[in-house]
Amino acid sequence: MAPRRASRVGGGEPSLAEDQRHGGSSGGGRLVVVSNRVPVPGRRGASGAGGLAVALEAALREHGGIWFGWSGDARSAIDADALDRHQHGRITFAVTDLTKRDVDEYYLGFSNRALWPVCHYRLDLAHFSEQETAAYFRVNSVFARKLIRLIEPRDIVWVHDYHLIPMGAELRTRGFGGRMGFFLHIPWPSPEIASALPRYRQLLTGLAAYDVVGFQTPRDADNFGRCLVEEGLATDLGGGVFEAEGRRVVTGAFPIGIDTNAFREAAIKAEKAPAARRFISTLGQQKLVIGVDRLDYSKGIEERIKSFCAFLAAHPEQRGCVTYLQVTPKSRSDVPEYKQIQQEVAARVGEANGAYGEVEWTPIRYLNQNVPHSTLAGLYRAAQVGLVTPLRDGMNLVAKEYVASQSAEDPGALVLSQYAGAAFELDGAVLVNPYDAVEAASGIARALAMPLEERQERWTSMMRHLETHTVSDWWRSFIDTLSRQGSAAALPSQDAAGATG
Repeated sequence: MAPRRASRVGGGEPSLAEDQRHGGSSGGGRLVVVSNRVPVPGRRGASGAGGLAVALEAALREHGGIWFGWSGDARSAIDADALDRHQHGRITFAVTDLTKRDVDEYYLGFSNRALWPVCHYRLDLAHFSEQETAAYFRVNSVFARKLIRLIEPRDIVWVHDYHLIPMGAELRTRGFGGRMGFFLHIPWPSPEIASALPRYRQLLTGLAAYDVVGFQTPRDADNFGRCLVEEGLATDLGGGVFEAEGRRVVTGAFPIGIDTNAFREAAIKAEKAPAARRFISTLGQQKLVIGVDRLDYSKGIEERIKSFCAFLAAHPEQRGCVTYLQVTPKSRSDVPEYKQIQQEVAARVGEANGAYGEVEWTPIRYLNQNVPHSTLAGLYRAAQVGLVTPLRDGMNLVAKEYVASQSAEDPGALVLSQYAGAAFELDGAVLVNPYDAVEAASGIARALAMPLEERQERWTSMMRHLETHTVSDWWRSFIDTLSRQGSAAALPSQDAAGATG
């Protein structure tokens, strides 16, 4: 699956990026980013903002604009019109609180107990409640009512992720006719799975209200197109372009990247950091296999433990020679399904260590806590194998971070799930089926035994891609595509509309 870069949409109006570079000579509007949570500088939780937040802030600093969303605070009651604004340079951070009921029903409820499991192909874990479904649309309506007061006709609005699918339709209803884009960071399932969602057609109609709908992979974009057509909501014009209710909707894959150079430099420094050095010193001559995931059932952590045990069973000569480190910070502990998986993973680790461990060797070391990114980078660099085997993932940036952390002289090997979005880009990975413990175990064995020359060849191919498809390339590509929509002369080419990664 060789990666294919999106070409830029030709003709029409100047892109927002070009307009800003020329001092806004065409009168272009601001960039307005909308996300569920907003990391306001100086506020609680902002200092730990991840790579995506840093990238979006960089886009806003360049173009000037607004970042709108939930403050992260929940109260028993709130002022229906209250909106806190914080100005930092060219960025206005505009945030609103939510009621505790809204958090329970909109966020913990429909977003994370209905949309999240269905989008990750886990109908068995989906929880449907009409009360929570109604709250999801109600909160999106409240967000839109507050945001519409801030935006201007020439602004470009970029909405992010599954929490906010209806935002576009809500803003259209309130009269906003400007350009709007939506990016889904998680997978979009096939129609057979997606149609299980409550108010399925309303969700599709909400997505069709945007000018550009972006996904992580071509598979996700194709699934969405099938959903639109099979529900009779749009006509396929080809090349990822659809006509819905007289409007043109452009869909495509815009795979998100990382700050490759920064992560590579951080890994080199972290290799000598005290925390990383102390851990590495405990390994002695053992090889290190590393997995890093949020505690989430989509990550396949239990299946990965089973696969590592299958590897040890098939290769008894490796016992005492390999250690598997699994770093798994807690996630969404208020959701019942996540409390259960925390207990189950800990039990599986204990069983594995009891079955295969020896007095002087613990096969699996398990950390159910946050590890500083600077330390992680050093552990990535020290690991001979990166084990990234989610059952389903939109992208999975851990895979990219692991590759970027490696030494060119002696790089490690990446074992990657065929169901991770990164599998569409990282052609040097050893792809495995995470549901098949024997196949995944063979992948681990192959990675550990891989000759240096092959590891270098595979790493060089992946690193070349990561260096030319960074997180900055991602947001620039999306904004340029979005900013060109709305002009009859700007009909996208097939490559641009179905931008694949």
